[in-house]
Amino acid sequence: MDTSENSTDVDPRETAAEGERPPRRGWRRWAMDTRPLRIPAYRRLWSSTIVTAVGSQLTAVAVPKQIYDITGSSAWVGAASMAGLLPLIVFALWGGAVADSMDRRKLLLITNCGIAVTSVLFWLQAAIKIDSVVVLMVLLALQQAFWGLNAPARNASIARLVPEGELAAANALGSTVMQTGQVVGPLLAGVLIPVIGLPELYLIDALALCVTVWAVYRLPSLPPLDLTTKRRAGVREIVAGFRYISAHKVLLLSFVADIIAMVFGMPRALFPQLAGETYAPYGEGLALGLLFAAIPIGAVLGGVFSGTFSRARRHGWMVIGAVVAWGAAITGFGLSGSLWLAVVFLALAGVADMVSMAFRGAILLSAATDEMRGRMQGVFTVVVAGGPRLADVLHGSAGSAFGPGAAVAGGGFLVVAMMVVLACAVPALRRYRI
Repeated sequence: MDTSENSTDVDPRETAAEGERPPRRGWRRWAMDTRPLRIPAYRRLWSSTIVTAVGSQLTAVAVPKQIYDITGSSAWVGAASMAGLLPLIVFALWGGAVADSMDRRKLLLITNCGIAVTSVLFWLQAAIKIDSVVVLMVLLALQQAFWGLNAPARNASIARLVPEGELAAANALGSTVMQTGQVVGPLLAGVLIPVIGLPELYLIDALALCVTVWAVYRLPSLPPLDLTTKRRAGVREIVAGFRYISAHKVLLLSFVADIIAMVFGMPRALFPQLAGETYAPYGEGLALGLLFAAIPIGAVLGGVFSGTFSRARRHGWMVIGAVVAWGAAITGFGLSGSLWLAVVFLALAGVADMVSMAFRGAILLSAATDEMRGRMQGVFTVVVAGGPRLADVLHGSAGSAFGPGAAVAGGGFLVVAMMVVLACAVPALRRYRI
């Protein structure tokens, strides 16, 4: 490794200029925007995500499968999911403050090693057949705590590696990989479980995380830019992050836009009921699988063609348009009587979600100062994790009261209406551009 890449005096973004290529023409300019991959440091961070995106999904399938095998109860599966939520929220908020107070590369090394050790412990308990739900829930809580510490540092580091004009492209690349993992990982787990068993799934994830640790080790140092100020990572710093958000309207609005889209427009809790009732003639199993896969597939397609939107400079308008498009697509899904039309609408929603993620992420990185980026990403992690869970409660209740189709369509309409009102009432998001 060239030792200059770990020097705090070298900006890794400067290496992008060395391999500058002429702008793509014709159909190629609509394809995936890969400009950030010219930067070696970002390429290492991104390539590590490719491996772990699939590996983490293997564990995400293995844990509920093992809990159900032990208990025979879906209630225990749900309880385990909630057991991981609280540590994720707490440690994501604290992890954001930690990421603003120390070398982010060092924090990534520590937390990735912690996640890897947790995966090894998952493998060990399955290999020796402990068969304890309590042990699984403790390990899941520990894993989510490490992930909460890791995610803010990883996301905040991107702005130190990639030029501002390529932040949307970098976010689209990262999101494409994660969404691909959500499609490929569960399918691969379903194929591998009967062949190699649950313990080996955990072991594959642990080995994949070793690749991540090596990639992070080769990143440049990412200490706080202001080395003269000694920073802490306590409650006061976390509160300061929320004050910073409230004082910067464009940051606050980016979070509000995501909350509107996810809480009112994520209808996954109603997929089983829709598959069993509305789309039962197509086959309940087929319908359920297609409904769950459609949004991630649409998001991957959006990432593959990120060149169509990643160079836009009016980031605020892109977020507004993407959230409105998400709401309209969800409304169409709710009104669909045909399974295939429903899948098309959900895939379109996935494309809109990819655009929204790319530009909301870019706003959080470009509108916040470096000493606050970790805390912004901590809040972002909490919003991304908590929004869909709140949506599950809301849509489940609305589906029982009004029927699943009406609940979905009504939620999508509310997303469109609320986003339009927000954009008209508060011009800060409309005006934001790089």
